[in-house]
Amino acid sequence: MDHPSEQVLSVEACSLAHIPALNELIAQSARILSRGFYTEAQTEAAIQYVFGVDSHLVADGTYFLAKLEGQVVGCGGWSRRRTLYGGDQRPMGEIDYLDPQHDAARIRAFFIAPHAARRGVASAIFAACKQAAEAAGFRDLELMATLPGVPFYRVLGFETLEKVEDTLPNGVVLEFERMRLHLASTT
Repeated sequence: MDHPSEQVLSVEACSLAHIPALNELIAQSARILSRGFYTEAQTEAAIQYVFGVDSHLVADGTYFLAKLEGQVVGCGGWSRRRTLYGGDQRPMGEIDYLDPQHDAARIRAFFIAPHAARRGVASAIFAACKQAAEAAGFRDLELMATLPGVPFYRVLGFETLEKVEDTLPNGVVLEFERMRLHLASTT
């Protein structure tokens, strides 16, 4: 078997046509990689109300998919919009634009296929997001991390600002951590 470093990993902007397949990948990722962090009921509620593609990011050209050996194995993006988390089914925050001089760009909706976890996929997507946000003039990044994502974001240098509980429309409570990274400290 090839070593991960020998496999071809690419990151590219996704299109509206990718959304159905990415939503399937997101559900699969959540069901497997959330084990031990969220209950099955929390995971299913999150898939219904929170985890999904935000088509504004796709339309803005800031949502990416990652391919490993030509197969889509991950997605994630950044945004210059105020929305902090949530997919089309329930976006959390306004869709108006942020001011890069005063606001942090948003890191949004990172999900990796379970068989591709811990193979550099999320890091490659993050690198594309960080580079694009810096090019757009942002000096800080902010996100609402799922509990399975917190360790990954900590390794990247994000710090927890607050722990958040979101009561979903069906009454299920989902825990997150709002996190921030100052880009000048990462260069």
